[in-house]
Amino acid sequence: MCPACGEPVGQCVCRQRQAAAVPPGDGVVRVSRETKGRKGKGVTLITGVPVDEDALHDLATQLKRRCGAGGTVKDRVIEIQGDHRDLLAEELTRQGFTVKRVGG
Repeated sequence: MCPACGEPVGQCVCRQRQAAAVPPGDGVVRVSRETKGRKGKGVTLITGVPVDEDALHDLATQLKRRCGAGGTVKDRVIEIQGDHRDLLAEELTRQGFTVKRVGG
């Protein structure tokens, strides 16, 4: 039984709604670097990816493998440990996204 909708897991409708929901945006993927709140350690942030939640996690896995680094997905933002802005922007462009580098 699904805890959210009370239906059997095979007939769950809430998971389908969540997977189909892609938040609206301008279609531009932004790649930036941030150190705030991480004791000086930098991470690369990827925001504005116009895909559903499952595809976002798959994309994050691909990008982490490409960089050889760890990372996570938090609030539809992909965080990858280290400064990999150039590599990630190139990879996302190759996959067909419109990419913009943000910040210095």
